[in-house]
Amino acid sequence: MDLKDQLKNLFPEHEETPEETTAGDSKLWIQDEPILCKYEKRKGKPITILDGYTGATEDFKQLAKDLKKELSVGGSFKDEKIIIQGDYRDKIMAILKEKGFNVKRVGG
Repeated sequence: MDLKDQLKNLFPEHEETPEETTAGDSKLWIQDEPILCKYEKRKGKPITILDGYTGATEDFKQLAKDLKKELSVGGSFKDEKIIIQGDYRDKIMAILKEKGFNVKRVGG
């Protein structure tokens, strides 16, 4: 007897609810204009900048958090831009396209 069966025996009137999807994937607003993915060097260190999102600021912050977590890198959200430490343009573009965004590579 596994844990689910034991819980059903203890609480027979409880109805199971379907599991929720991961936060951030289906809740982000997908726009028509492409997000710009730029590469720069600041103080000799490479950074990737994402700019041009027209949705809610909270959605863009959540997207920044998801990208940083998936790439295991540092970064920040400043002035309506996501700044990721390192040159991760190809990986970021693949992740955003997978989520349904239109991405345009700028420079280099």
